[in-house]
Amino acid sequence: MTNDQAYPQEADAGPVLARGLSRKIMRHRWFMLFVVLPSLLATIYYGFIASDIYVSEARFVIKSPSRQQSQTSSFANLIQTTGLSEGQQQTHEVIDYLRSRDALADLSRRIDVKARFMASEIDPLSRFPAPLRENSFENLHKYFNKMVDVHLDHDTSNAVMTVKAFNPDDAYILNEYLLQLSEQLVNRLNGRANRQAIVEAEKRVAIAEDRVRAARINFGQYRNSSELLDPQQQAKGVLEISSGLEAQRAALQAQIATIARITPSNPSLPALRQQVAAISAQIAAQNLQVVGSNSGIASKLSGYEANAVEQEFATQMLTTASASLERARADAQRQQFYLERIVQPDKPDQAILPARLKQILTVIGVSLCLYLVGWMLIVGILEHAPED
Repeated sequence: MTNDQAYPQEADAGPVLARGLSRKIMRHRWFMLFVVLPSLLATIYYGFIASDIYVSEARFVIKSPSRQQSQTSSFANLIQTTGLSEGQQQTHEVIDYLRSRDALADLSRRIDVKARFMASEIDPLSRFPAPLRENSFENLHKYFNKMVDVHLDHDTSNAVMTVKAFNPDDAYILNEYLLQLSEQLVNRLNGRANRQAIVEAEKRVAIAEDRVRAARINFGQYRNSSELLDPQQQAKGVLEISSGLEAQRAALQAQIATIARITPSNPSLPALRQQVAAISAQIAAQNLQVVGSNSGIASKLSGYEANAVEQEFATQMLTTASASLERARADAQRQQFYLERIVQPDKPDQAILPARLKQILTVIGVSLCLYLVGWMLIVGILEHAPED
């Protein structure tokens, strides 16, 4: 009788434990849903499913072989206006390029980027395209930017590029090709800057030539209209003639005075006086050519000097523009900026991502925090709820 009564009690122990476990689960169902379940899924995914990720790193900087000479170029002037040092602006341009669609398109022409991220060995959550995402270039670019990180190290002013892939060879190849594309970009920037500098210098030379040509034509027309070839030489000639006439007049006046004192009635005196009057008229006419009338050399001198200054200034401008053109052509013969690899891209021998334990602990921590916040929020609402 005793054994018969004990057997049903042992047989009911299983259902009792199940009911107890079920009650505990129901009592802590929200904790199980928001903390235990995400943590369990994260543990399964990062512990058994997530693919290994290899990271290849490279460092580079943009340098100029001759800082002093490059400062005279238009490319460097453009940099100076931005307040950045030489090469730093180019480094930013390279970084922007590596993050752009152009870089992905250029890289895809060399290797099949999409195929390397769509391999069947990659877990479904990590491979491209992500679940519920289309296999488009736009999504590939977003995915690519998650796998390739390029930033400027402000302590060293070097650009740091890290490439993530699912095997060491892909990480190394992608990093190497991206560096080669960056070097090509720097060369294109050099070529573009040189072409722009030459074009601008040629325009300045053309403008200077037109100005010299116009100055010479205007100067020639002014000389013809004013009948003035060289005011200094012409004024000097007039003054020499005037001085000679004055000397001649003084000699005649002395002769007239002598004859008038000795023989006042000498018949040659009237002729000599007429000769003196004629010489005086010639002296006045010569002086009038220099000063005293609107047609005098002095009145034309300001216009002459203005045309002469304009011609001289235009000639100097042409000389300067020609020198700038020759300098721009010389600069185009050498490389102004180049990409120097501080750290070559490496081929990783060990996967460092995903940091599985770190990811699992992160999920547990975040889930627990969210659960506690939600629990405190609900408790607060219930405490302040009005009692019926």
